[in-house]
Amino acid sequence: MAAQPAGVSRPARRIRSVATVLAVACACPVSGYTDPGRSAAAAAAADCETALPDSFWRAPVDTLPVHPDSARYVSSIGPSKPLHPDFGSGLVDGQPIGIPITVSDTTVPESKVSFDIAEESDPSGYRIPQNARIENGPASDGDRHVIVWDRGLCKSYELWDAKPQGGNAWHAGGGAVFDLRSNALRPDGWTSADAAGLAILPGLVRYDEAASGRVDHAVRITVPRSDQSYVWPARHQAGAAADPALPPMGLRLRLKGSVDTSQLAPQAKAVAEALKKYGAIVADNGSAWFISGEENSGWDNDQLAGLKGFKGSDFEAVDASGLQQSPDSGAVVPR
Repeated sequence: MAAQPAGVSRPARRIRSVATVLAVACACPVSGYTDPGRSAAAAAAADCETALPDSFWRAPVDTLPVHPDSARYVSSIGPSKPLHPDFGSGLVDGQPIGIPITVSDTTVPESKVSFDIAEESDPSGYRIPQNARIENGPASDGDRHVIVWDRGLCKSYELWDAKPQGGNAWHAGGGAVFDLRSNALRPDGWTSADAAGLAILPGLVRYDEAASGRVDHAVRITVPRSDQSYVWPARHQAGAAADPALPPMGLRLRLKGSVDTSQLAPQAKAVAEALKKYGAIVADNGSAWFISGEENSGWDNDQLAGLKGFKGSDFEAVDASGLQQSPDSGAVVPR
């Protein structure tokens, strides 16, 4: 699982400290752009998943070998730090929690988007509905992700530090358009709306998945400091130092199989079982062991709080190098 040196670095992310979740209900289901006459688009939307069956996101890692550097990676992230679901219902410090997913089931006009990191951002192809929601709300000074799941065209439009400019225009720190029916990775060395250069949408825990009892993909996770390197499937780094004790972007972590999850409430159990089977992928710098999910009023914060009973020492790094089929593809080796 050899790490690769990175090209252009991106600005460091703000590390958000999350207070105790306040049980304040908000009307924040997955947002949708709808059209009464969308029967054809609806049929196409039904076939659009966030990742292909052979994608690294859906590859089980529960039987893969432990990475030889697992102990020092966990030590650098924080073995005593608790696992933290960075999503839920209600408000924290007056802001909604999680990354909102705006769902579009019909084609909307193309948006004009300008970027701070234009050289590593897709310049066009974004179709962002007028009602697209911003992470932590429109007044947030955090990462301000905008994620649009275009199920009609089966694409994900993703912006970081997104600011509406009026009309159909946006300005963002960086952005990417992902074809969800392709396993192609971004150009080597390019960022996305995430430091690792990966799509965000496939790594978010969604409420509908947890409510069904099955989350069938790896989960996005942040670490306080990362190495100035990245491993497949990541394409970019935002490292604090060239330090082999720090985890590289793209590192796969998993909840140890020996960890007891039987007493968790249903929503938390679905997430924990996914962390055992599919693991988590280091995708950005932020607070230790923060896993990402969608902002949704359906989450039960009391159930999710059970995940905080796990800590860093309950995790191990995985040697996932054997999954790679091609360095420029997210498809895994057939098993």
